[in-house]
Amino acid sequence: MPSRPPPRLGSVSRAADELHVTHGAVSRQIRTLEEALGAPLFERDGRGLALTPGGLRLRDAAGDAFTALQAAWAGLRRDRRPSALVLGCPGSLLARWVIPHLERLATDLPALKLHLSAQEAGFDATLAGLDAALLLGEAPWPAEWQVHVLAPERIGPVLSPRHARHAVLRDAAAAALLDEPLLHTASRPQAWPRWFGTQHLAATSLRPGTRFDHLTYLLEAAVAGLGVAIAPQELVQADLDSGRLVAPWGFVETGGQWALCSVRGNDDPRIGQFAGWLRRQLAR
Repeated sequence: MPSRPPPRLGSVSRAADELHVTHGAVSRQIRTLEEALGAPLFERDGRGLALTPGGLRLRDAAGDAFTALQAAWAGLRRDRRPSALVLGCPGSLLARWVIPHLERLATDLPALKLHLSAQEAGFDATLAGLDAALLLGEAPWPAEWQVHVLAPERIGPVLSPRHARHAVLRDAAAAALLDEPLLHTASRPQAWPRWFGTQHLAATSLRPGTRFDHLTYLLEAAVAGLGVAIAPQELVQADLDSGRLVAPWGFVETGGQWALCSVRGNDDPRIGQFAGWLRRQLAR
């Protein structure tokens, strides 16, 4: 955006230099203004120029107008720069699924910028401070949310080849886990009972082992061979592919869902676009 003519400089030549135009261009603009006004705006002051009373009045009014115009221009330019979409998600999901997929997201949706916020205490109904939340959960959802269901949650037991009983367990029926101390998390106490229910085994017979606050720690303990853990398939797929973990009993749906949630009334088009991308990735 061009700057305003600087009468403060007291010289047509200096004004031309600051505006990056010729001396003649500034002189012609001054003559045009004076002819339209019917009065002089400048008078000679030694070897320079000084503003007349009319010129001073016009300078002050024009200065205020240009200041307001420059502020509006800067604001419009800021508005054109899209802010990042603030996405909240549990730390284990962030570390084990979102971050490994950021490179693909940047390739597929280069205009979508995320600000990632790990949420360990769950989400309130207002999703305060967030544009959207990516989580694993199940209905009923808060009435205040708009929920994009992305994929069913699938969970299953996993263990490491380093586990002391790996050779026995990898070929055993699911009932063999009733004799194993099972690693679990405080955040998903229902995971093991639900999985045992899908195997038609009495969950009351399971043996709880070490409890961890976060799924990330639980899975690192499983990789270290410290026990059998249970986890969503997508969060351990990289470990299965690399052979760090095995899943002899496979994965089952338990009614949980992957979901992208926002507050009702949030019409940010990036949320729907992001939900579509997430569905495609989870369907792979």
